[in-house]
Amino acid sequence: MSKNLPVKTIQYDLFSSFLSNEPESVSNTAELWESIPKYIFTAKQVEKLRTKDGLAQEFSWTYFYNNEEFKVSIQPALIKLNEDDEKSVACFPGVTEELVEEALKKIFTYNKLGSHDPDKHESLVKFSLYMISKELKNRGRTRSLNQIKQALQVMNKCAITLYKKDLNKKKFSTIWQGHILETLFIQNREDYTEDSSSLHCAKLSTFITHSINTLDYRQFNYDRLMECDEQLSRWLYKKLIHRYKHAAINNDYHFTFSSVVQESALLQQTSDRHNRQKLHEALEELIKKKVIREYKVEFKKDGSKVIDATYLVFPTAEFIQEQKAANKRYLNSQEQIEHSVKEMINE
Repeated sequence: MSKNLPVKTIQYDLFSSFLSNEPESVSNTAELWESIPKYIFTAKQVEKLRTKDGLAQEFSWTYFYNNEEFKVSIQPALIKLNEDDEKSVACFPGVTEELVEEALKKIFTYNKLGSHDPDKHESLVKFSLYMISKELKNRGRTRSLNQIKQALQVMNKCAITLYKKDLNKKKFSTIWQGHILETLFIQNREDYTEDSSSLHCAKLSTFITHSINTLDYRQFNYDRLMECDEQLSRWLYKKLIHRYKHAAINNDYHFTFSSVVQESALLQQTSDRHNRQKLHEALEELIKKKVIREYKVEFKKDGSKVIDATYLVFPTAEFIQEQKAANKRYLNSQEQIEHSVKEMINE
């Protein structure tokens, strides 16, 4: 991978141009990539997965997307937590990696820092540790430079394998293998460890590149996402962005408790009652962050036992306007692509 970024393309221009009076406050989300539950690990979980010598086996779980069953397996990255450590330990991606990726996707849209080559199927972002640190600090998600460096290594070194359930054969088949950051190019190892302003380069996931090629992404309120304290709140917010496209005062959006369990992999409490409480807390945070104005719960019971629940959410005026802007931006992008294709044909 060359450290020199290729010429800008119309796909990159569309991805980095936002329909907003405050473009610095919005970003992009690609549903297919977001649907893969890869940031579910907590520090306690990782400690349990590690052996006495700090290593860990590949971890797998199943989830559902668009009513189809998938399995994801993550082989942990071996990272030295401190530069003077003799041994590396197994690290799985978690919240810090999630936030660093959001920061990188935003930096990617900044002038002269991102590029997209549709022919090579490659999306590159130039960044410095300071840029990532500033992005996170400005949005209340401060991380130390050492935490950011470790997160970048984890994103580049942990290996992800994605499987899809073949209903005819009744088994899972591999459909993709890769990394969160496909390639990480360090300009100078000494600068990387000592100079936080030194520029480096990374290749974003092939899923993000594909979404840029196909315009399969949506604009959303980046500031609001980063303000959410709960990881489940951020997951729900993105779910609404992709699924509640035509939000309006007179129509609600509904989903079930079981669907959140199957799709997010973030409800891992000891009982359904505790998991429902966690979901309740996430929805309450979305009210505070002005994503939804209220929600209602309809329980499904077998006798006195709750076996599932349906949640009906009602949008705020702010969320409605943001979804309208995202819809309009998508239509504008489609028109620009069509116009560009016609010009190429006529040349």
